[in-house]
Amino acid sequence: MSTGFLAVDSGGSGLRVVVGAVGDSGGSGRGGGHGPLGRRVSREPVRTGARGIDPEHLLGQLLPMARALTAESGVTRIDTVVVGAAGLATLGDALRAELPGALARELGVRTVALVADAVTAYVGALGPRAGAVVAAGTGLIAVGTDLTRWRRADGWGHLLGDCGGGAWIGRAGLEAALRAHDGREGGSALLLARAEERFGPAAGLPGQVYPRPDRPAVLASFAPEVAACAATDPVAAEILGAAARHLADSAAAVCPAAGEPLVAVTGGLTRLGDPLLVPLREELAKRLPQARWTAAEGDPLDGSVRVATDLATGSFTLPSDDSMLWVTTVPDG
Repeated sequence: MSTGFLAVDSGGSGLRVVVGAVGDSGGSGRGGGHGPLGRRVSREPVRTGARGIDPEHLLGQLLPMARALTAESGVTRIDTVVVGAAGLATLGDALRAELPGALARELGVRTVALVADAVTAYVGALGPRAGAVVAAGTGLIAVGTDLTRWRRADGWGHLLGDCGGGAWIGRAGLEAALRAHDGREGGSALLLARAEERFGPAAGLPGQVYPRPDRPAVLASFAPEVAACAATDPVAAEILGAAARHLADSAAAVCPAAGEPLVAVTGGLTRLGDPLLVPLREELAKRLPQARWTAAEGDPLDGSVRVATDLATGSFTLPSDDSMLWVTTVPDG
C-alpha cells in the first residue's frame, strides 16, 4: 500500500482528519473501493485573525495527525489533500496562498483542494449529483449546483441572516417569551416558562445573551425548547413554520430549475424532528415541485473523503470555484 489521500473537515468544533488509500478494498465502500483507513480528531478549532483562517495554526494540528495516520495505515505517500473549512469563501485567502506549498514541502502532496464546508456538506449529502443542500445548524447556508457552477444562499451570520437556523429559531422563541413577560401581543407564556427555567428571570435575559462571545450558540440552545412546545403552543408552531419557509426560500434560490434535482437538509437542526421537518417538506413541495427530497447520505467529512477519492482516482467531475471549491496542482521541485 503506497499512495493515499488526506480528507479534512475543519469547523467550529475542531478538526477531523481521515487518511485513505487509492486501491484499498476496505473502508466505507464508497468511491469504487477506495476508502478511509484511519481517523484523528482535534477539539481545537482553527484560529481566524486579520489574515482570515490561520494557515500555521491549521498546519500545526494537521501535520502531526497526518504523520501519525500514515504510519498507522501503511500509506507511504500522501498525494492528495482536501480541506473542507468553515468560512473559506470569505476567510480563505491565506490558506490558498500558503497551504499548497507547505503541504508539498512537508508531505510531498501534489494536489490540494480547499473546499467551503457548505460544499463538503453538499457532496457528503448528495455526491456529484445536481440539486440543493441546506446545511442547517446554529447557522444556515444553502448550496446548489447544476454540475456546471455552484450557487449559495444565506450563510450571512446570525446578525444579518442565517434565517431559519438554530440561532434564528432560538432568538424568535426568546422574543416571544419576552413579549409574554411584557404583556405584548404575540407572546407565549409557555416559552416564557421554558426561558426562565433555562436562563433565569426574564429581566436578566439580555445579560445572559448580549455579552457572550458564543451568542449564536446560546441562542440556538433554545431552539429545542421551541420545538418541544410546538405541539401545544401556536406561537412556537408558527416560529417553526416560519423557519421552514426560510429554509425552503434558501433551497429554492440555489436549486437547479431543470430536470429532477435532489434536495437534502443536513446539520444538527434536523434533530428538531417533525415540528420542523413536516412543515419544511410541505414548503419544499410548494416551492420546488420539480425536486425530489432525499435523506443525506453522509456528513461534511464524508464529502471531503468523496472529493479526495475522486481527485485521487481521476474521476472528479464537480465544478471548480475560486471561493468554494478551489483545486490546485503543486509543480515538482
